[in-house]
Amino acid sequence: MAHPHRLGSRRAARALGAGTLLGLALALSTGPAAAAGADLLAPLESAARDADSGFGGFSAARGQAFFETTHGGKWSCSSCHTGNPLQAGRHAATGRTIKPLAPAANPERLSDAAKVDKWFRRNCKDVLKRECSPAEKGDVITYLLSLQ
Repeated sequence: MAHPHRLGSRRAARALGAGTLLGLALALSTGPAAAAGADLLAPLESAARDADSGFGGFSAARGQAFFETTHGGKWSCSSCHTGNPLQAGRHAATGRTIKPLAPAANPERLSDAAKVDKWFRRNCKDVLKRECSPAEKGDVITYLLSLQ
């Protein structure tokens, strides 16, 4: 990548990427939990752009809608994590307590990329009957990072 100072401001912003700028803004505004989550967004942004050249960035509003929607099945993310991811949830089938999903309430969340990938893979298959797309994952992470 060319050095940003050698590019025009518009080209510099494109070179850095909207997700990188969003991640930086979140990290500066909400602390270590957001910084960890922002680290997850950069590779998802790249994958989302590869999948859809018209990708325009992640959205907390889309993430919230995705989180609350059943997607044609009987469960949504909120079925287990509640409509408020700042609170503890309960697994819809087993009744097991689930710690809050939002990093603002549970700093361990979104702190380990391997765990995040594992849980997205497992839970998306339960809720969607398929893996989540990079854009869907990025939207949900952006939503969770927006909660205070």
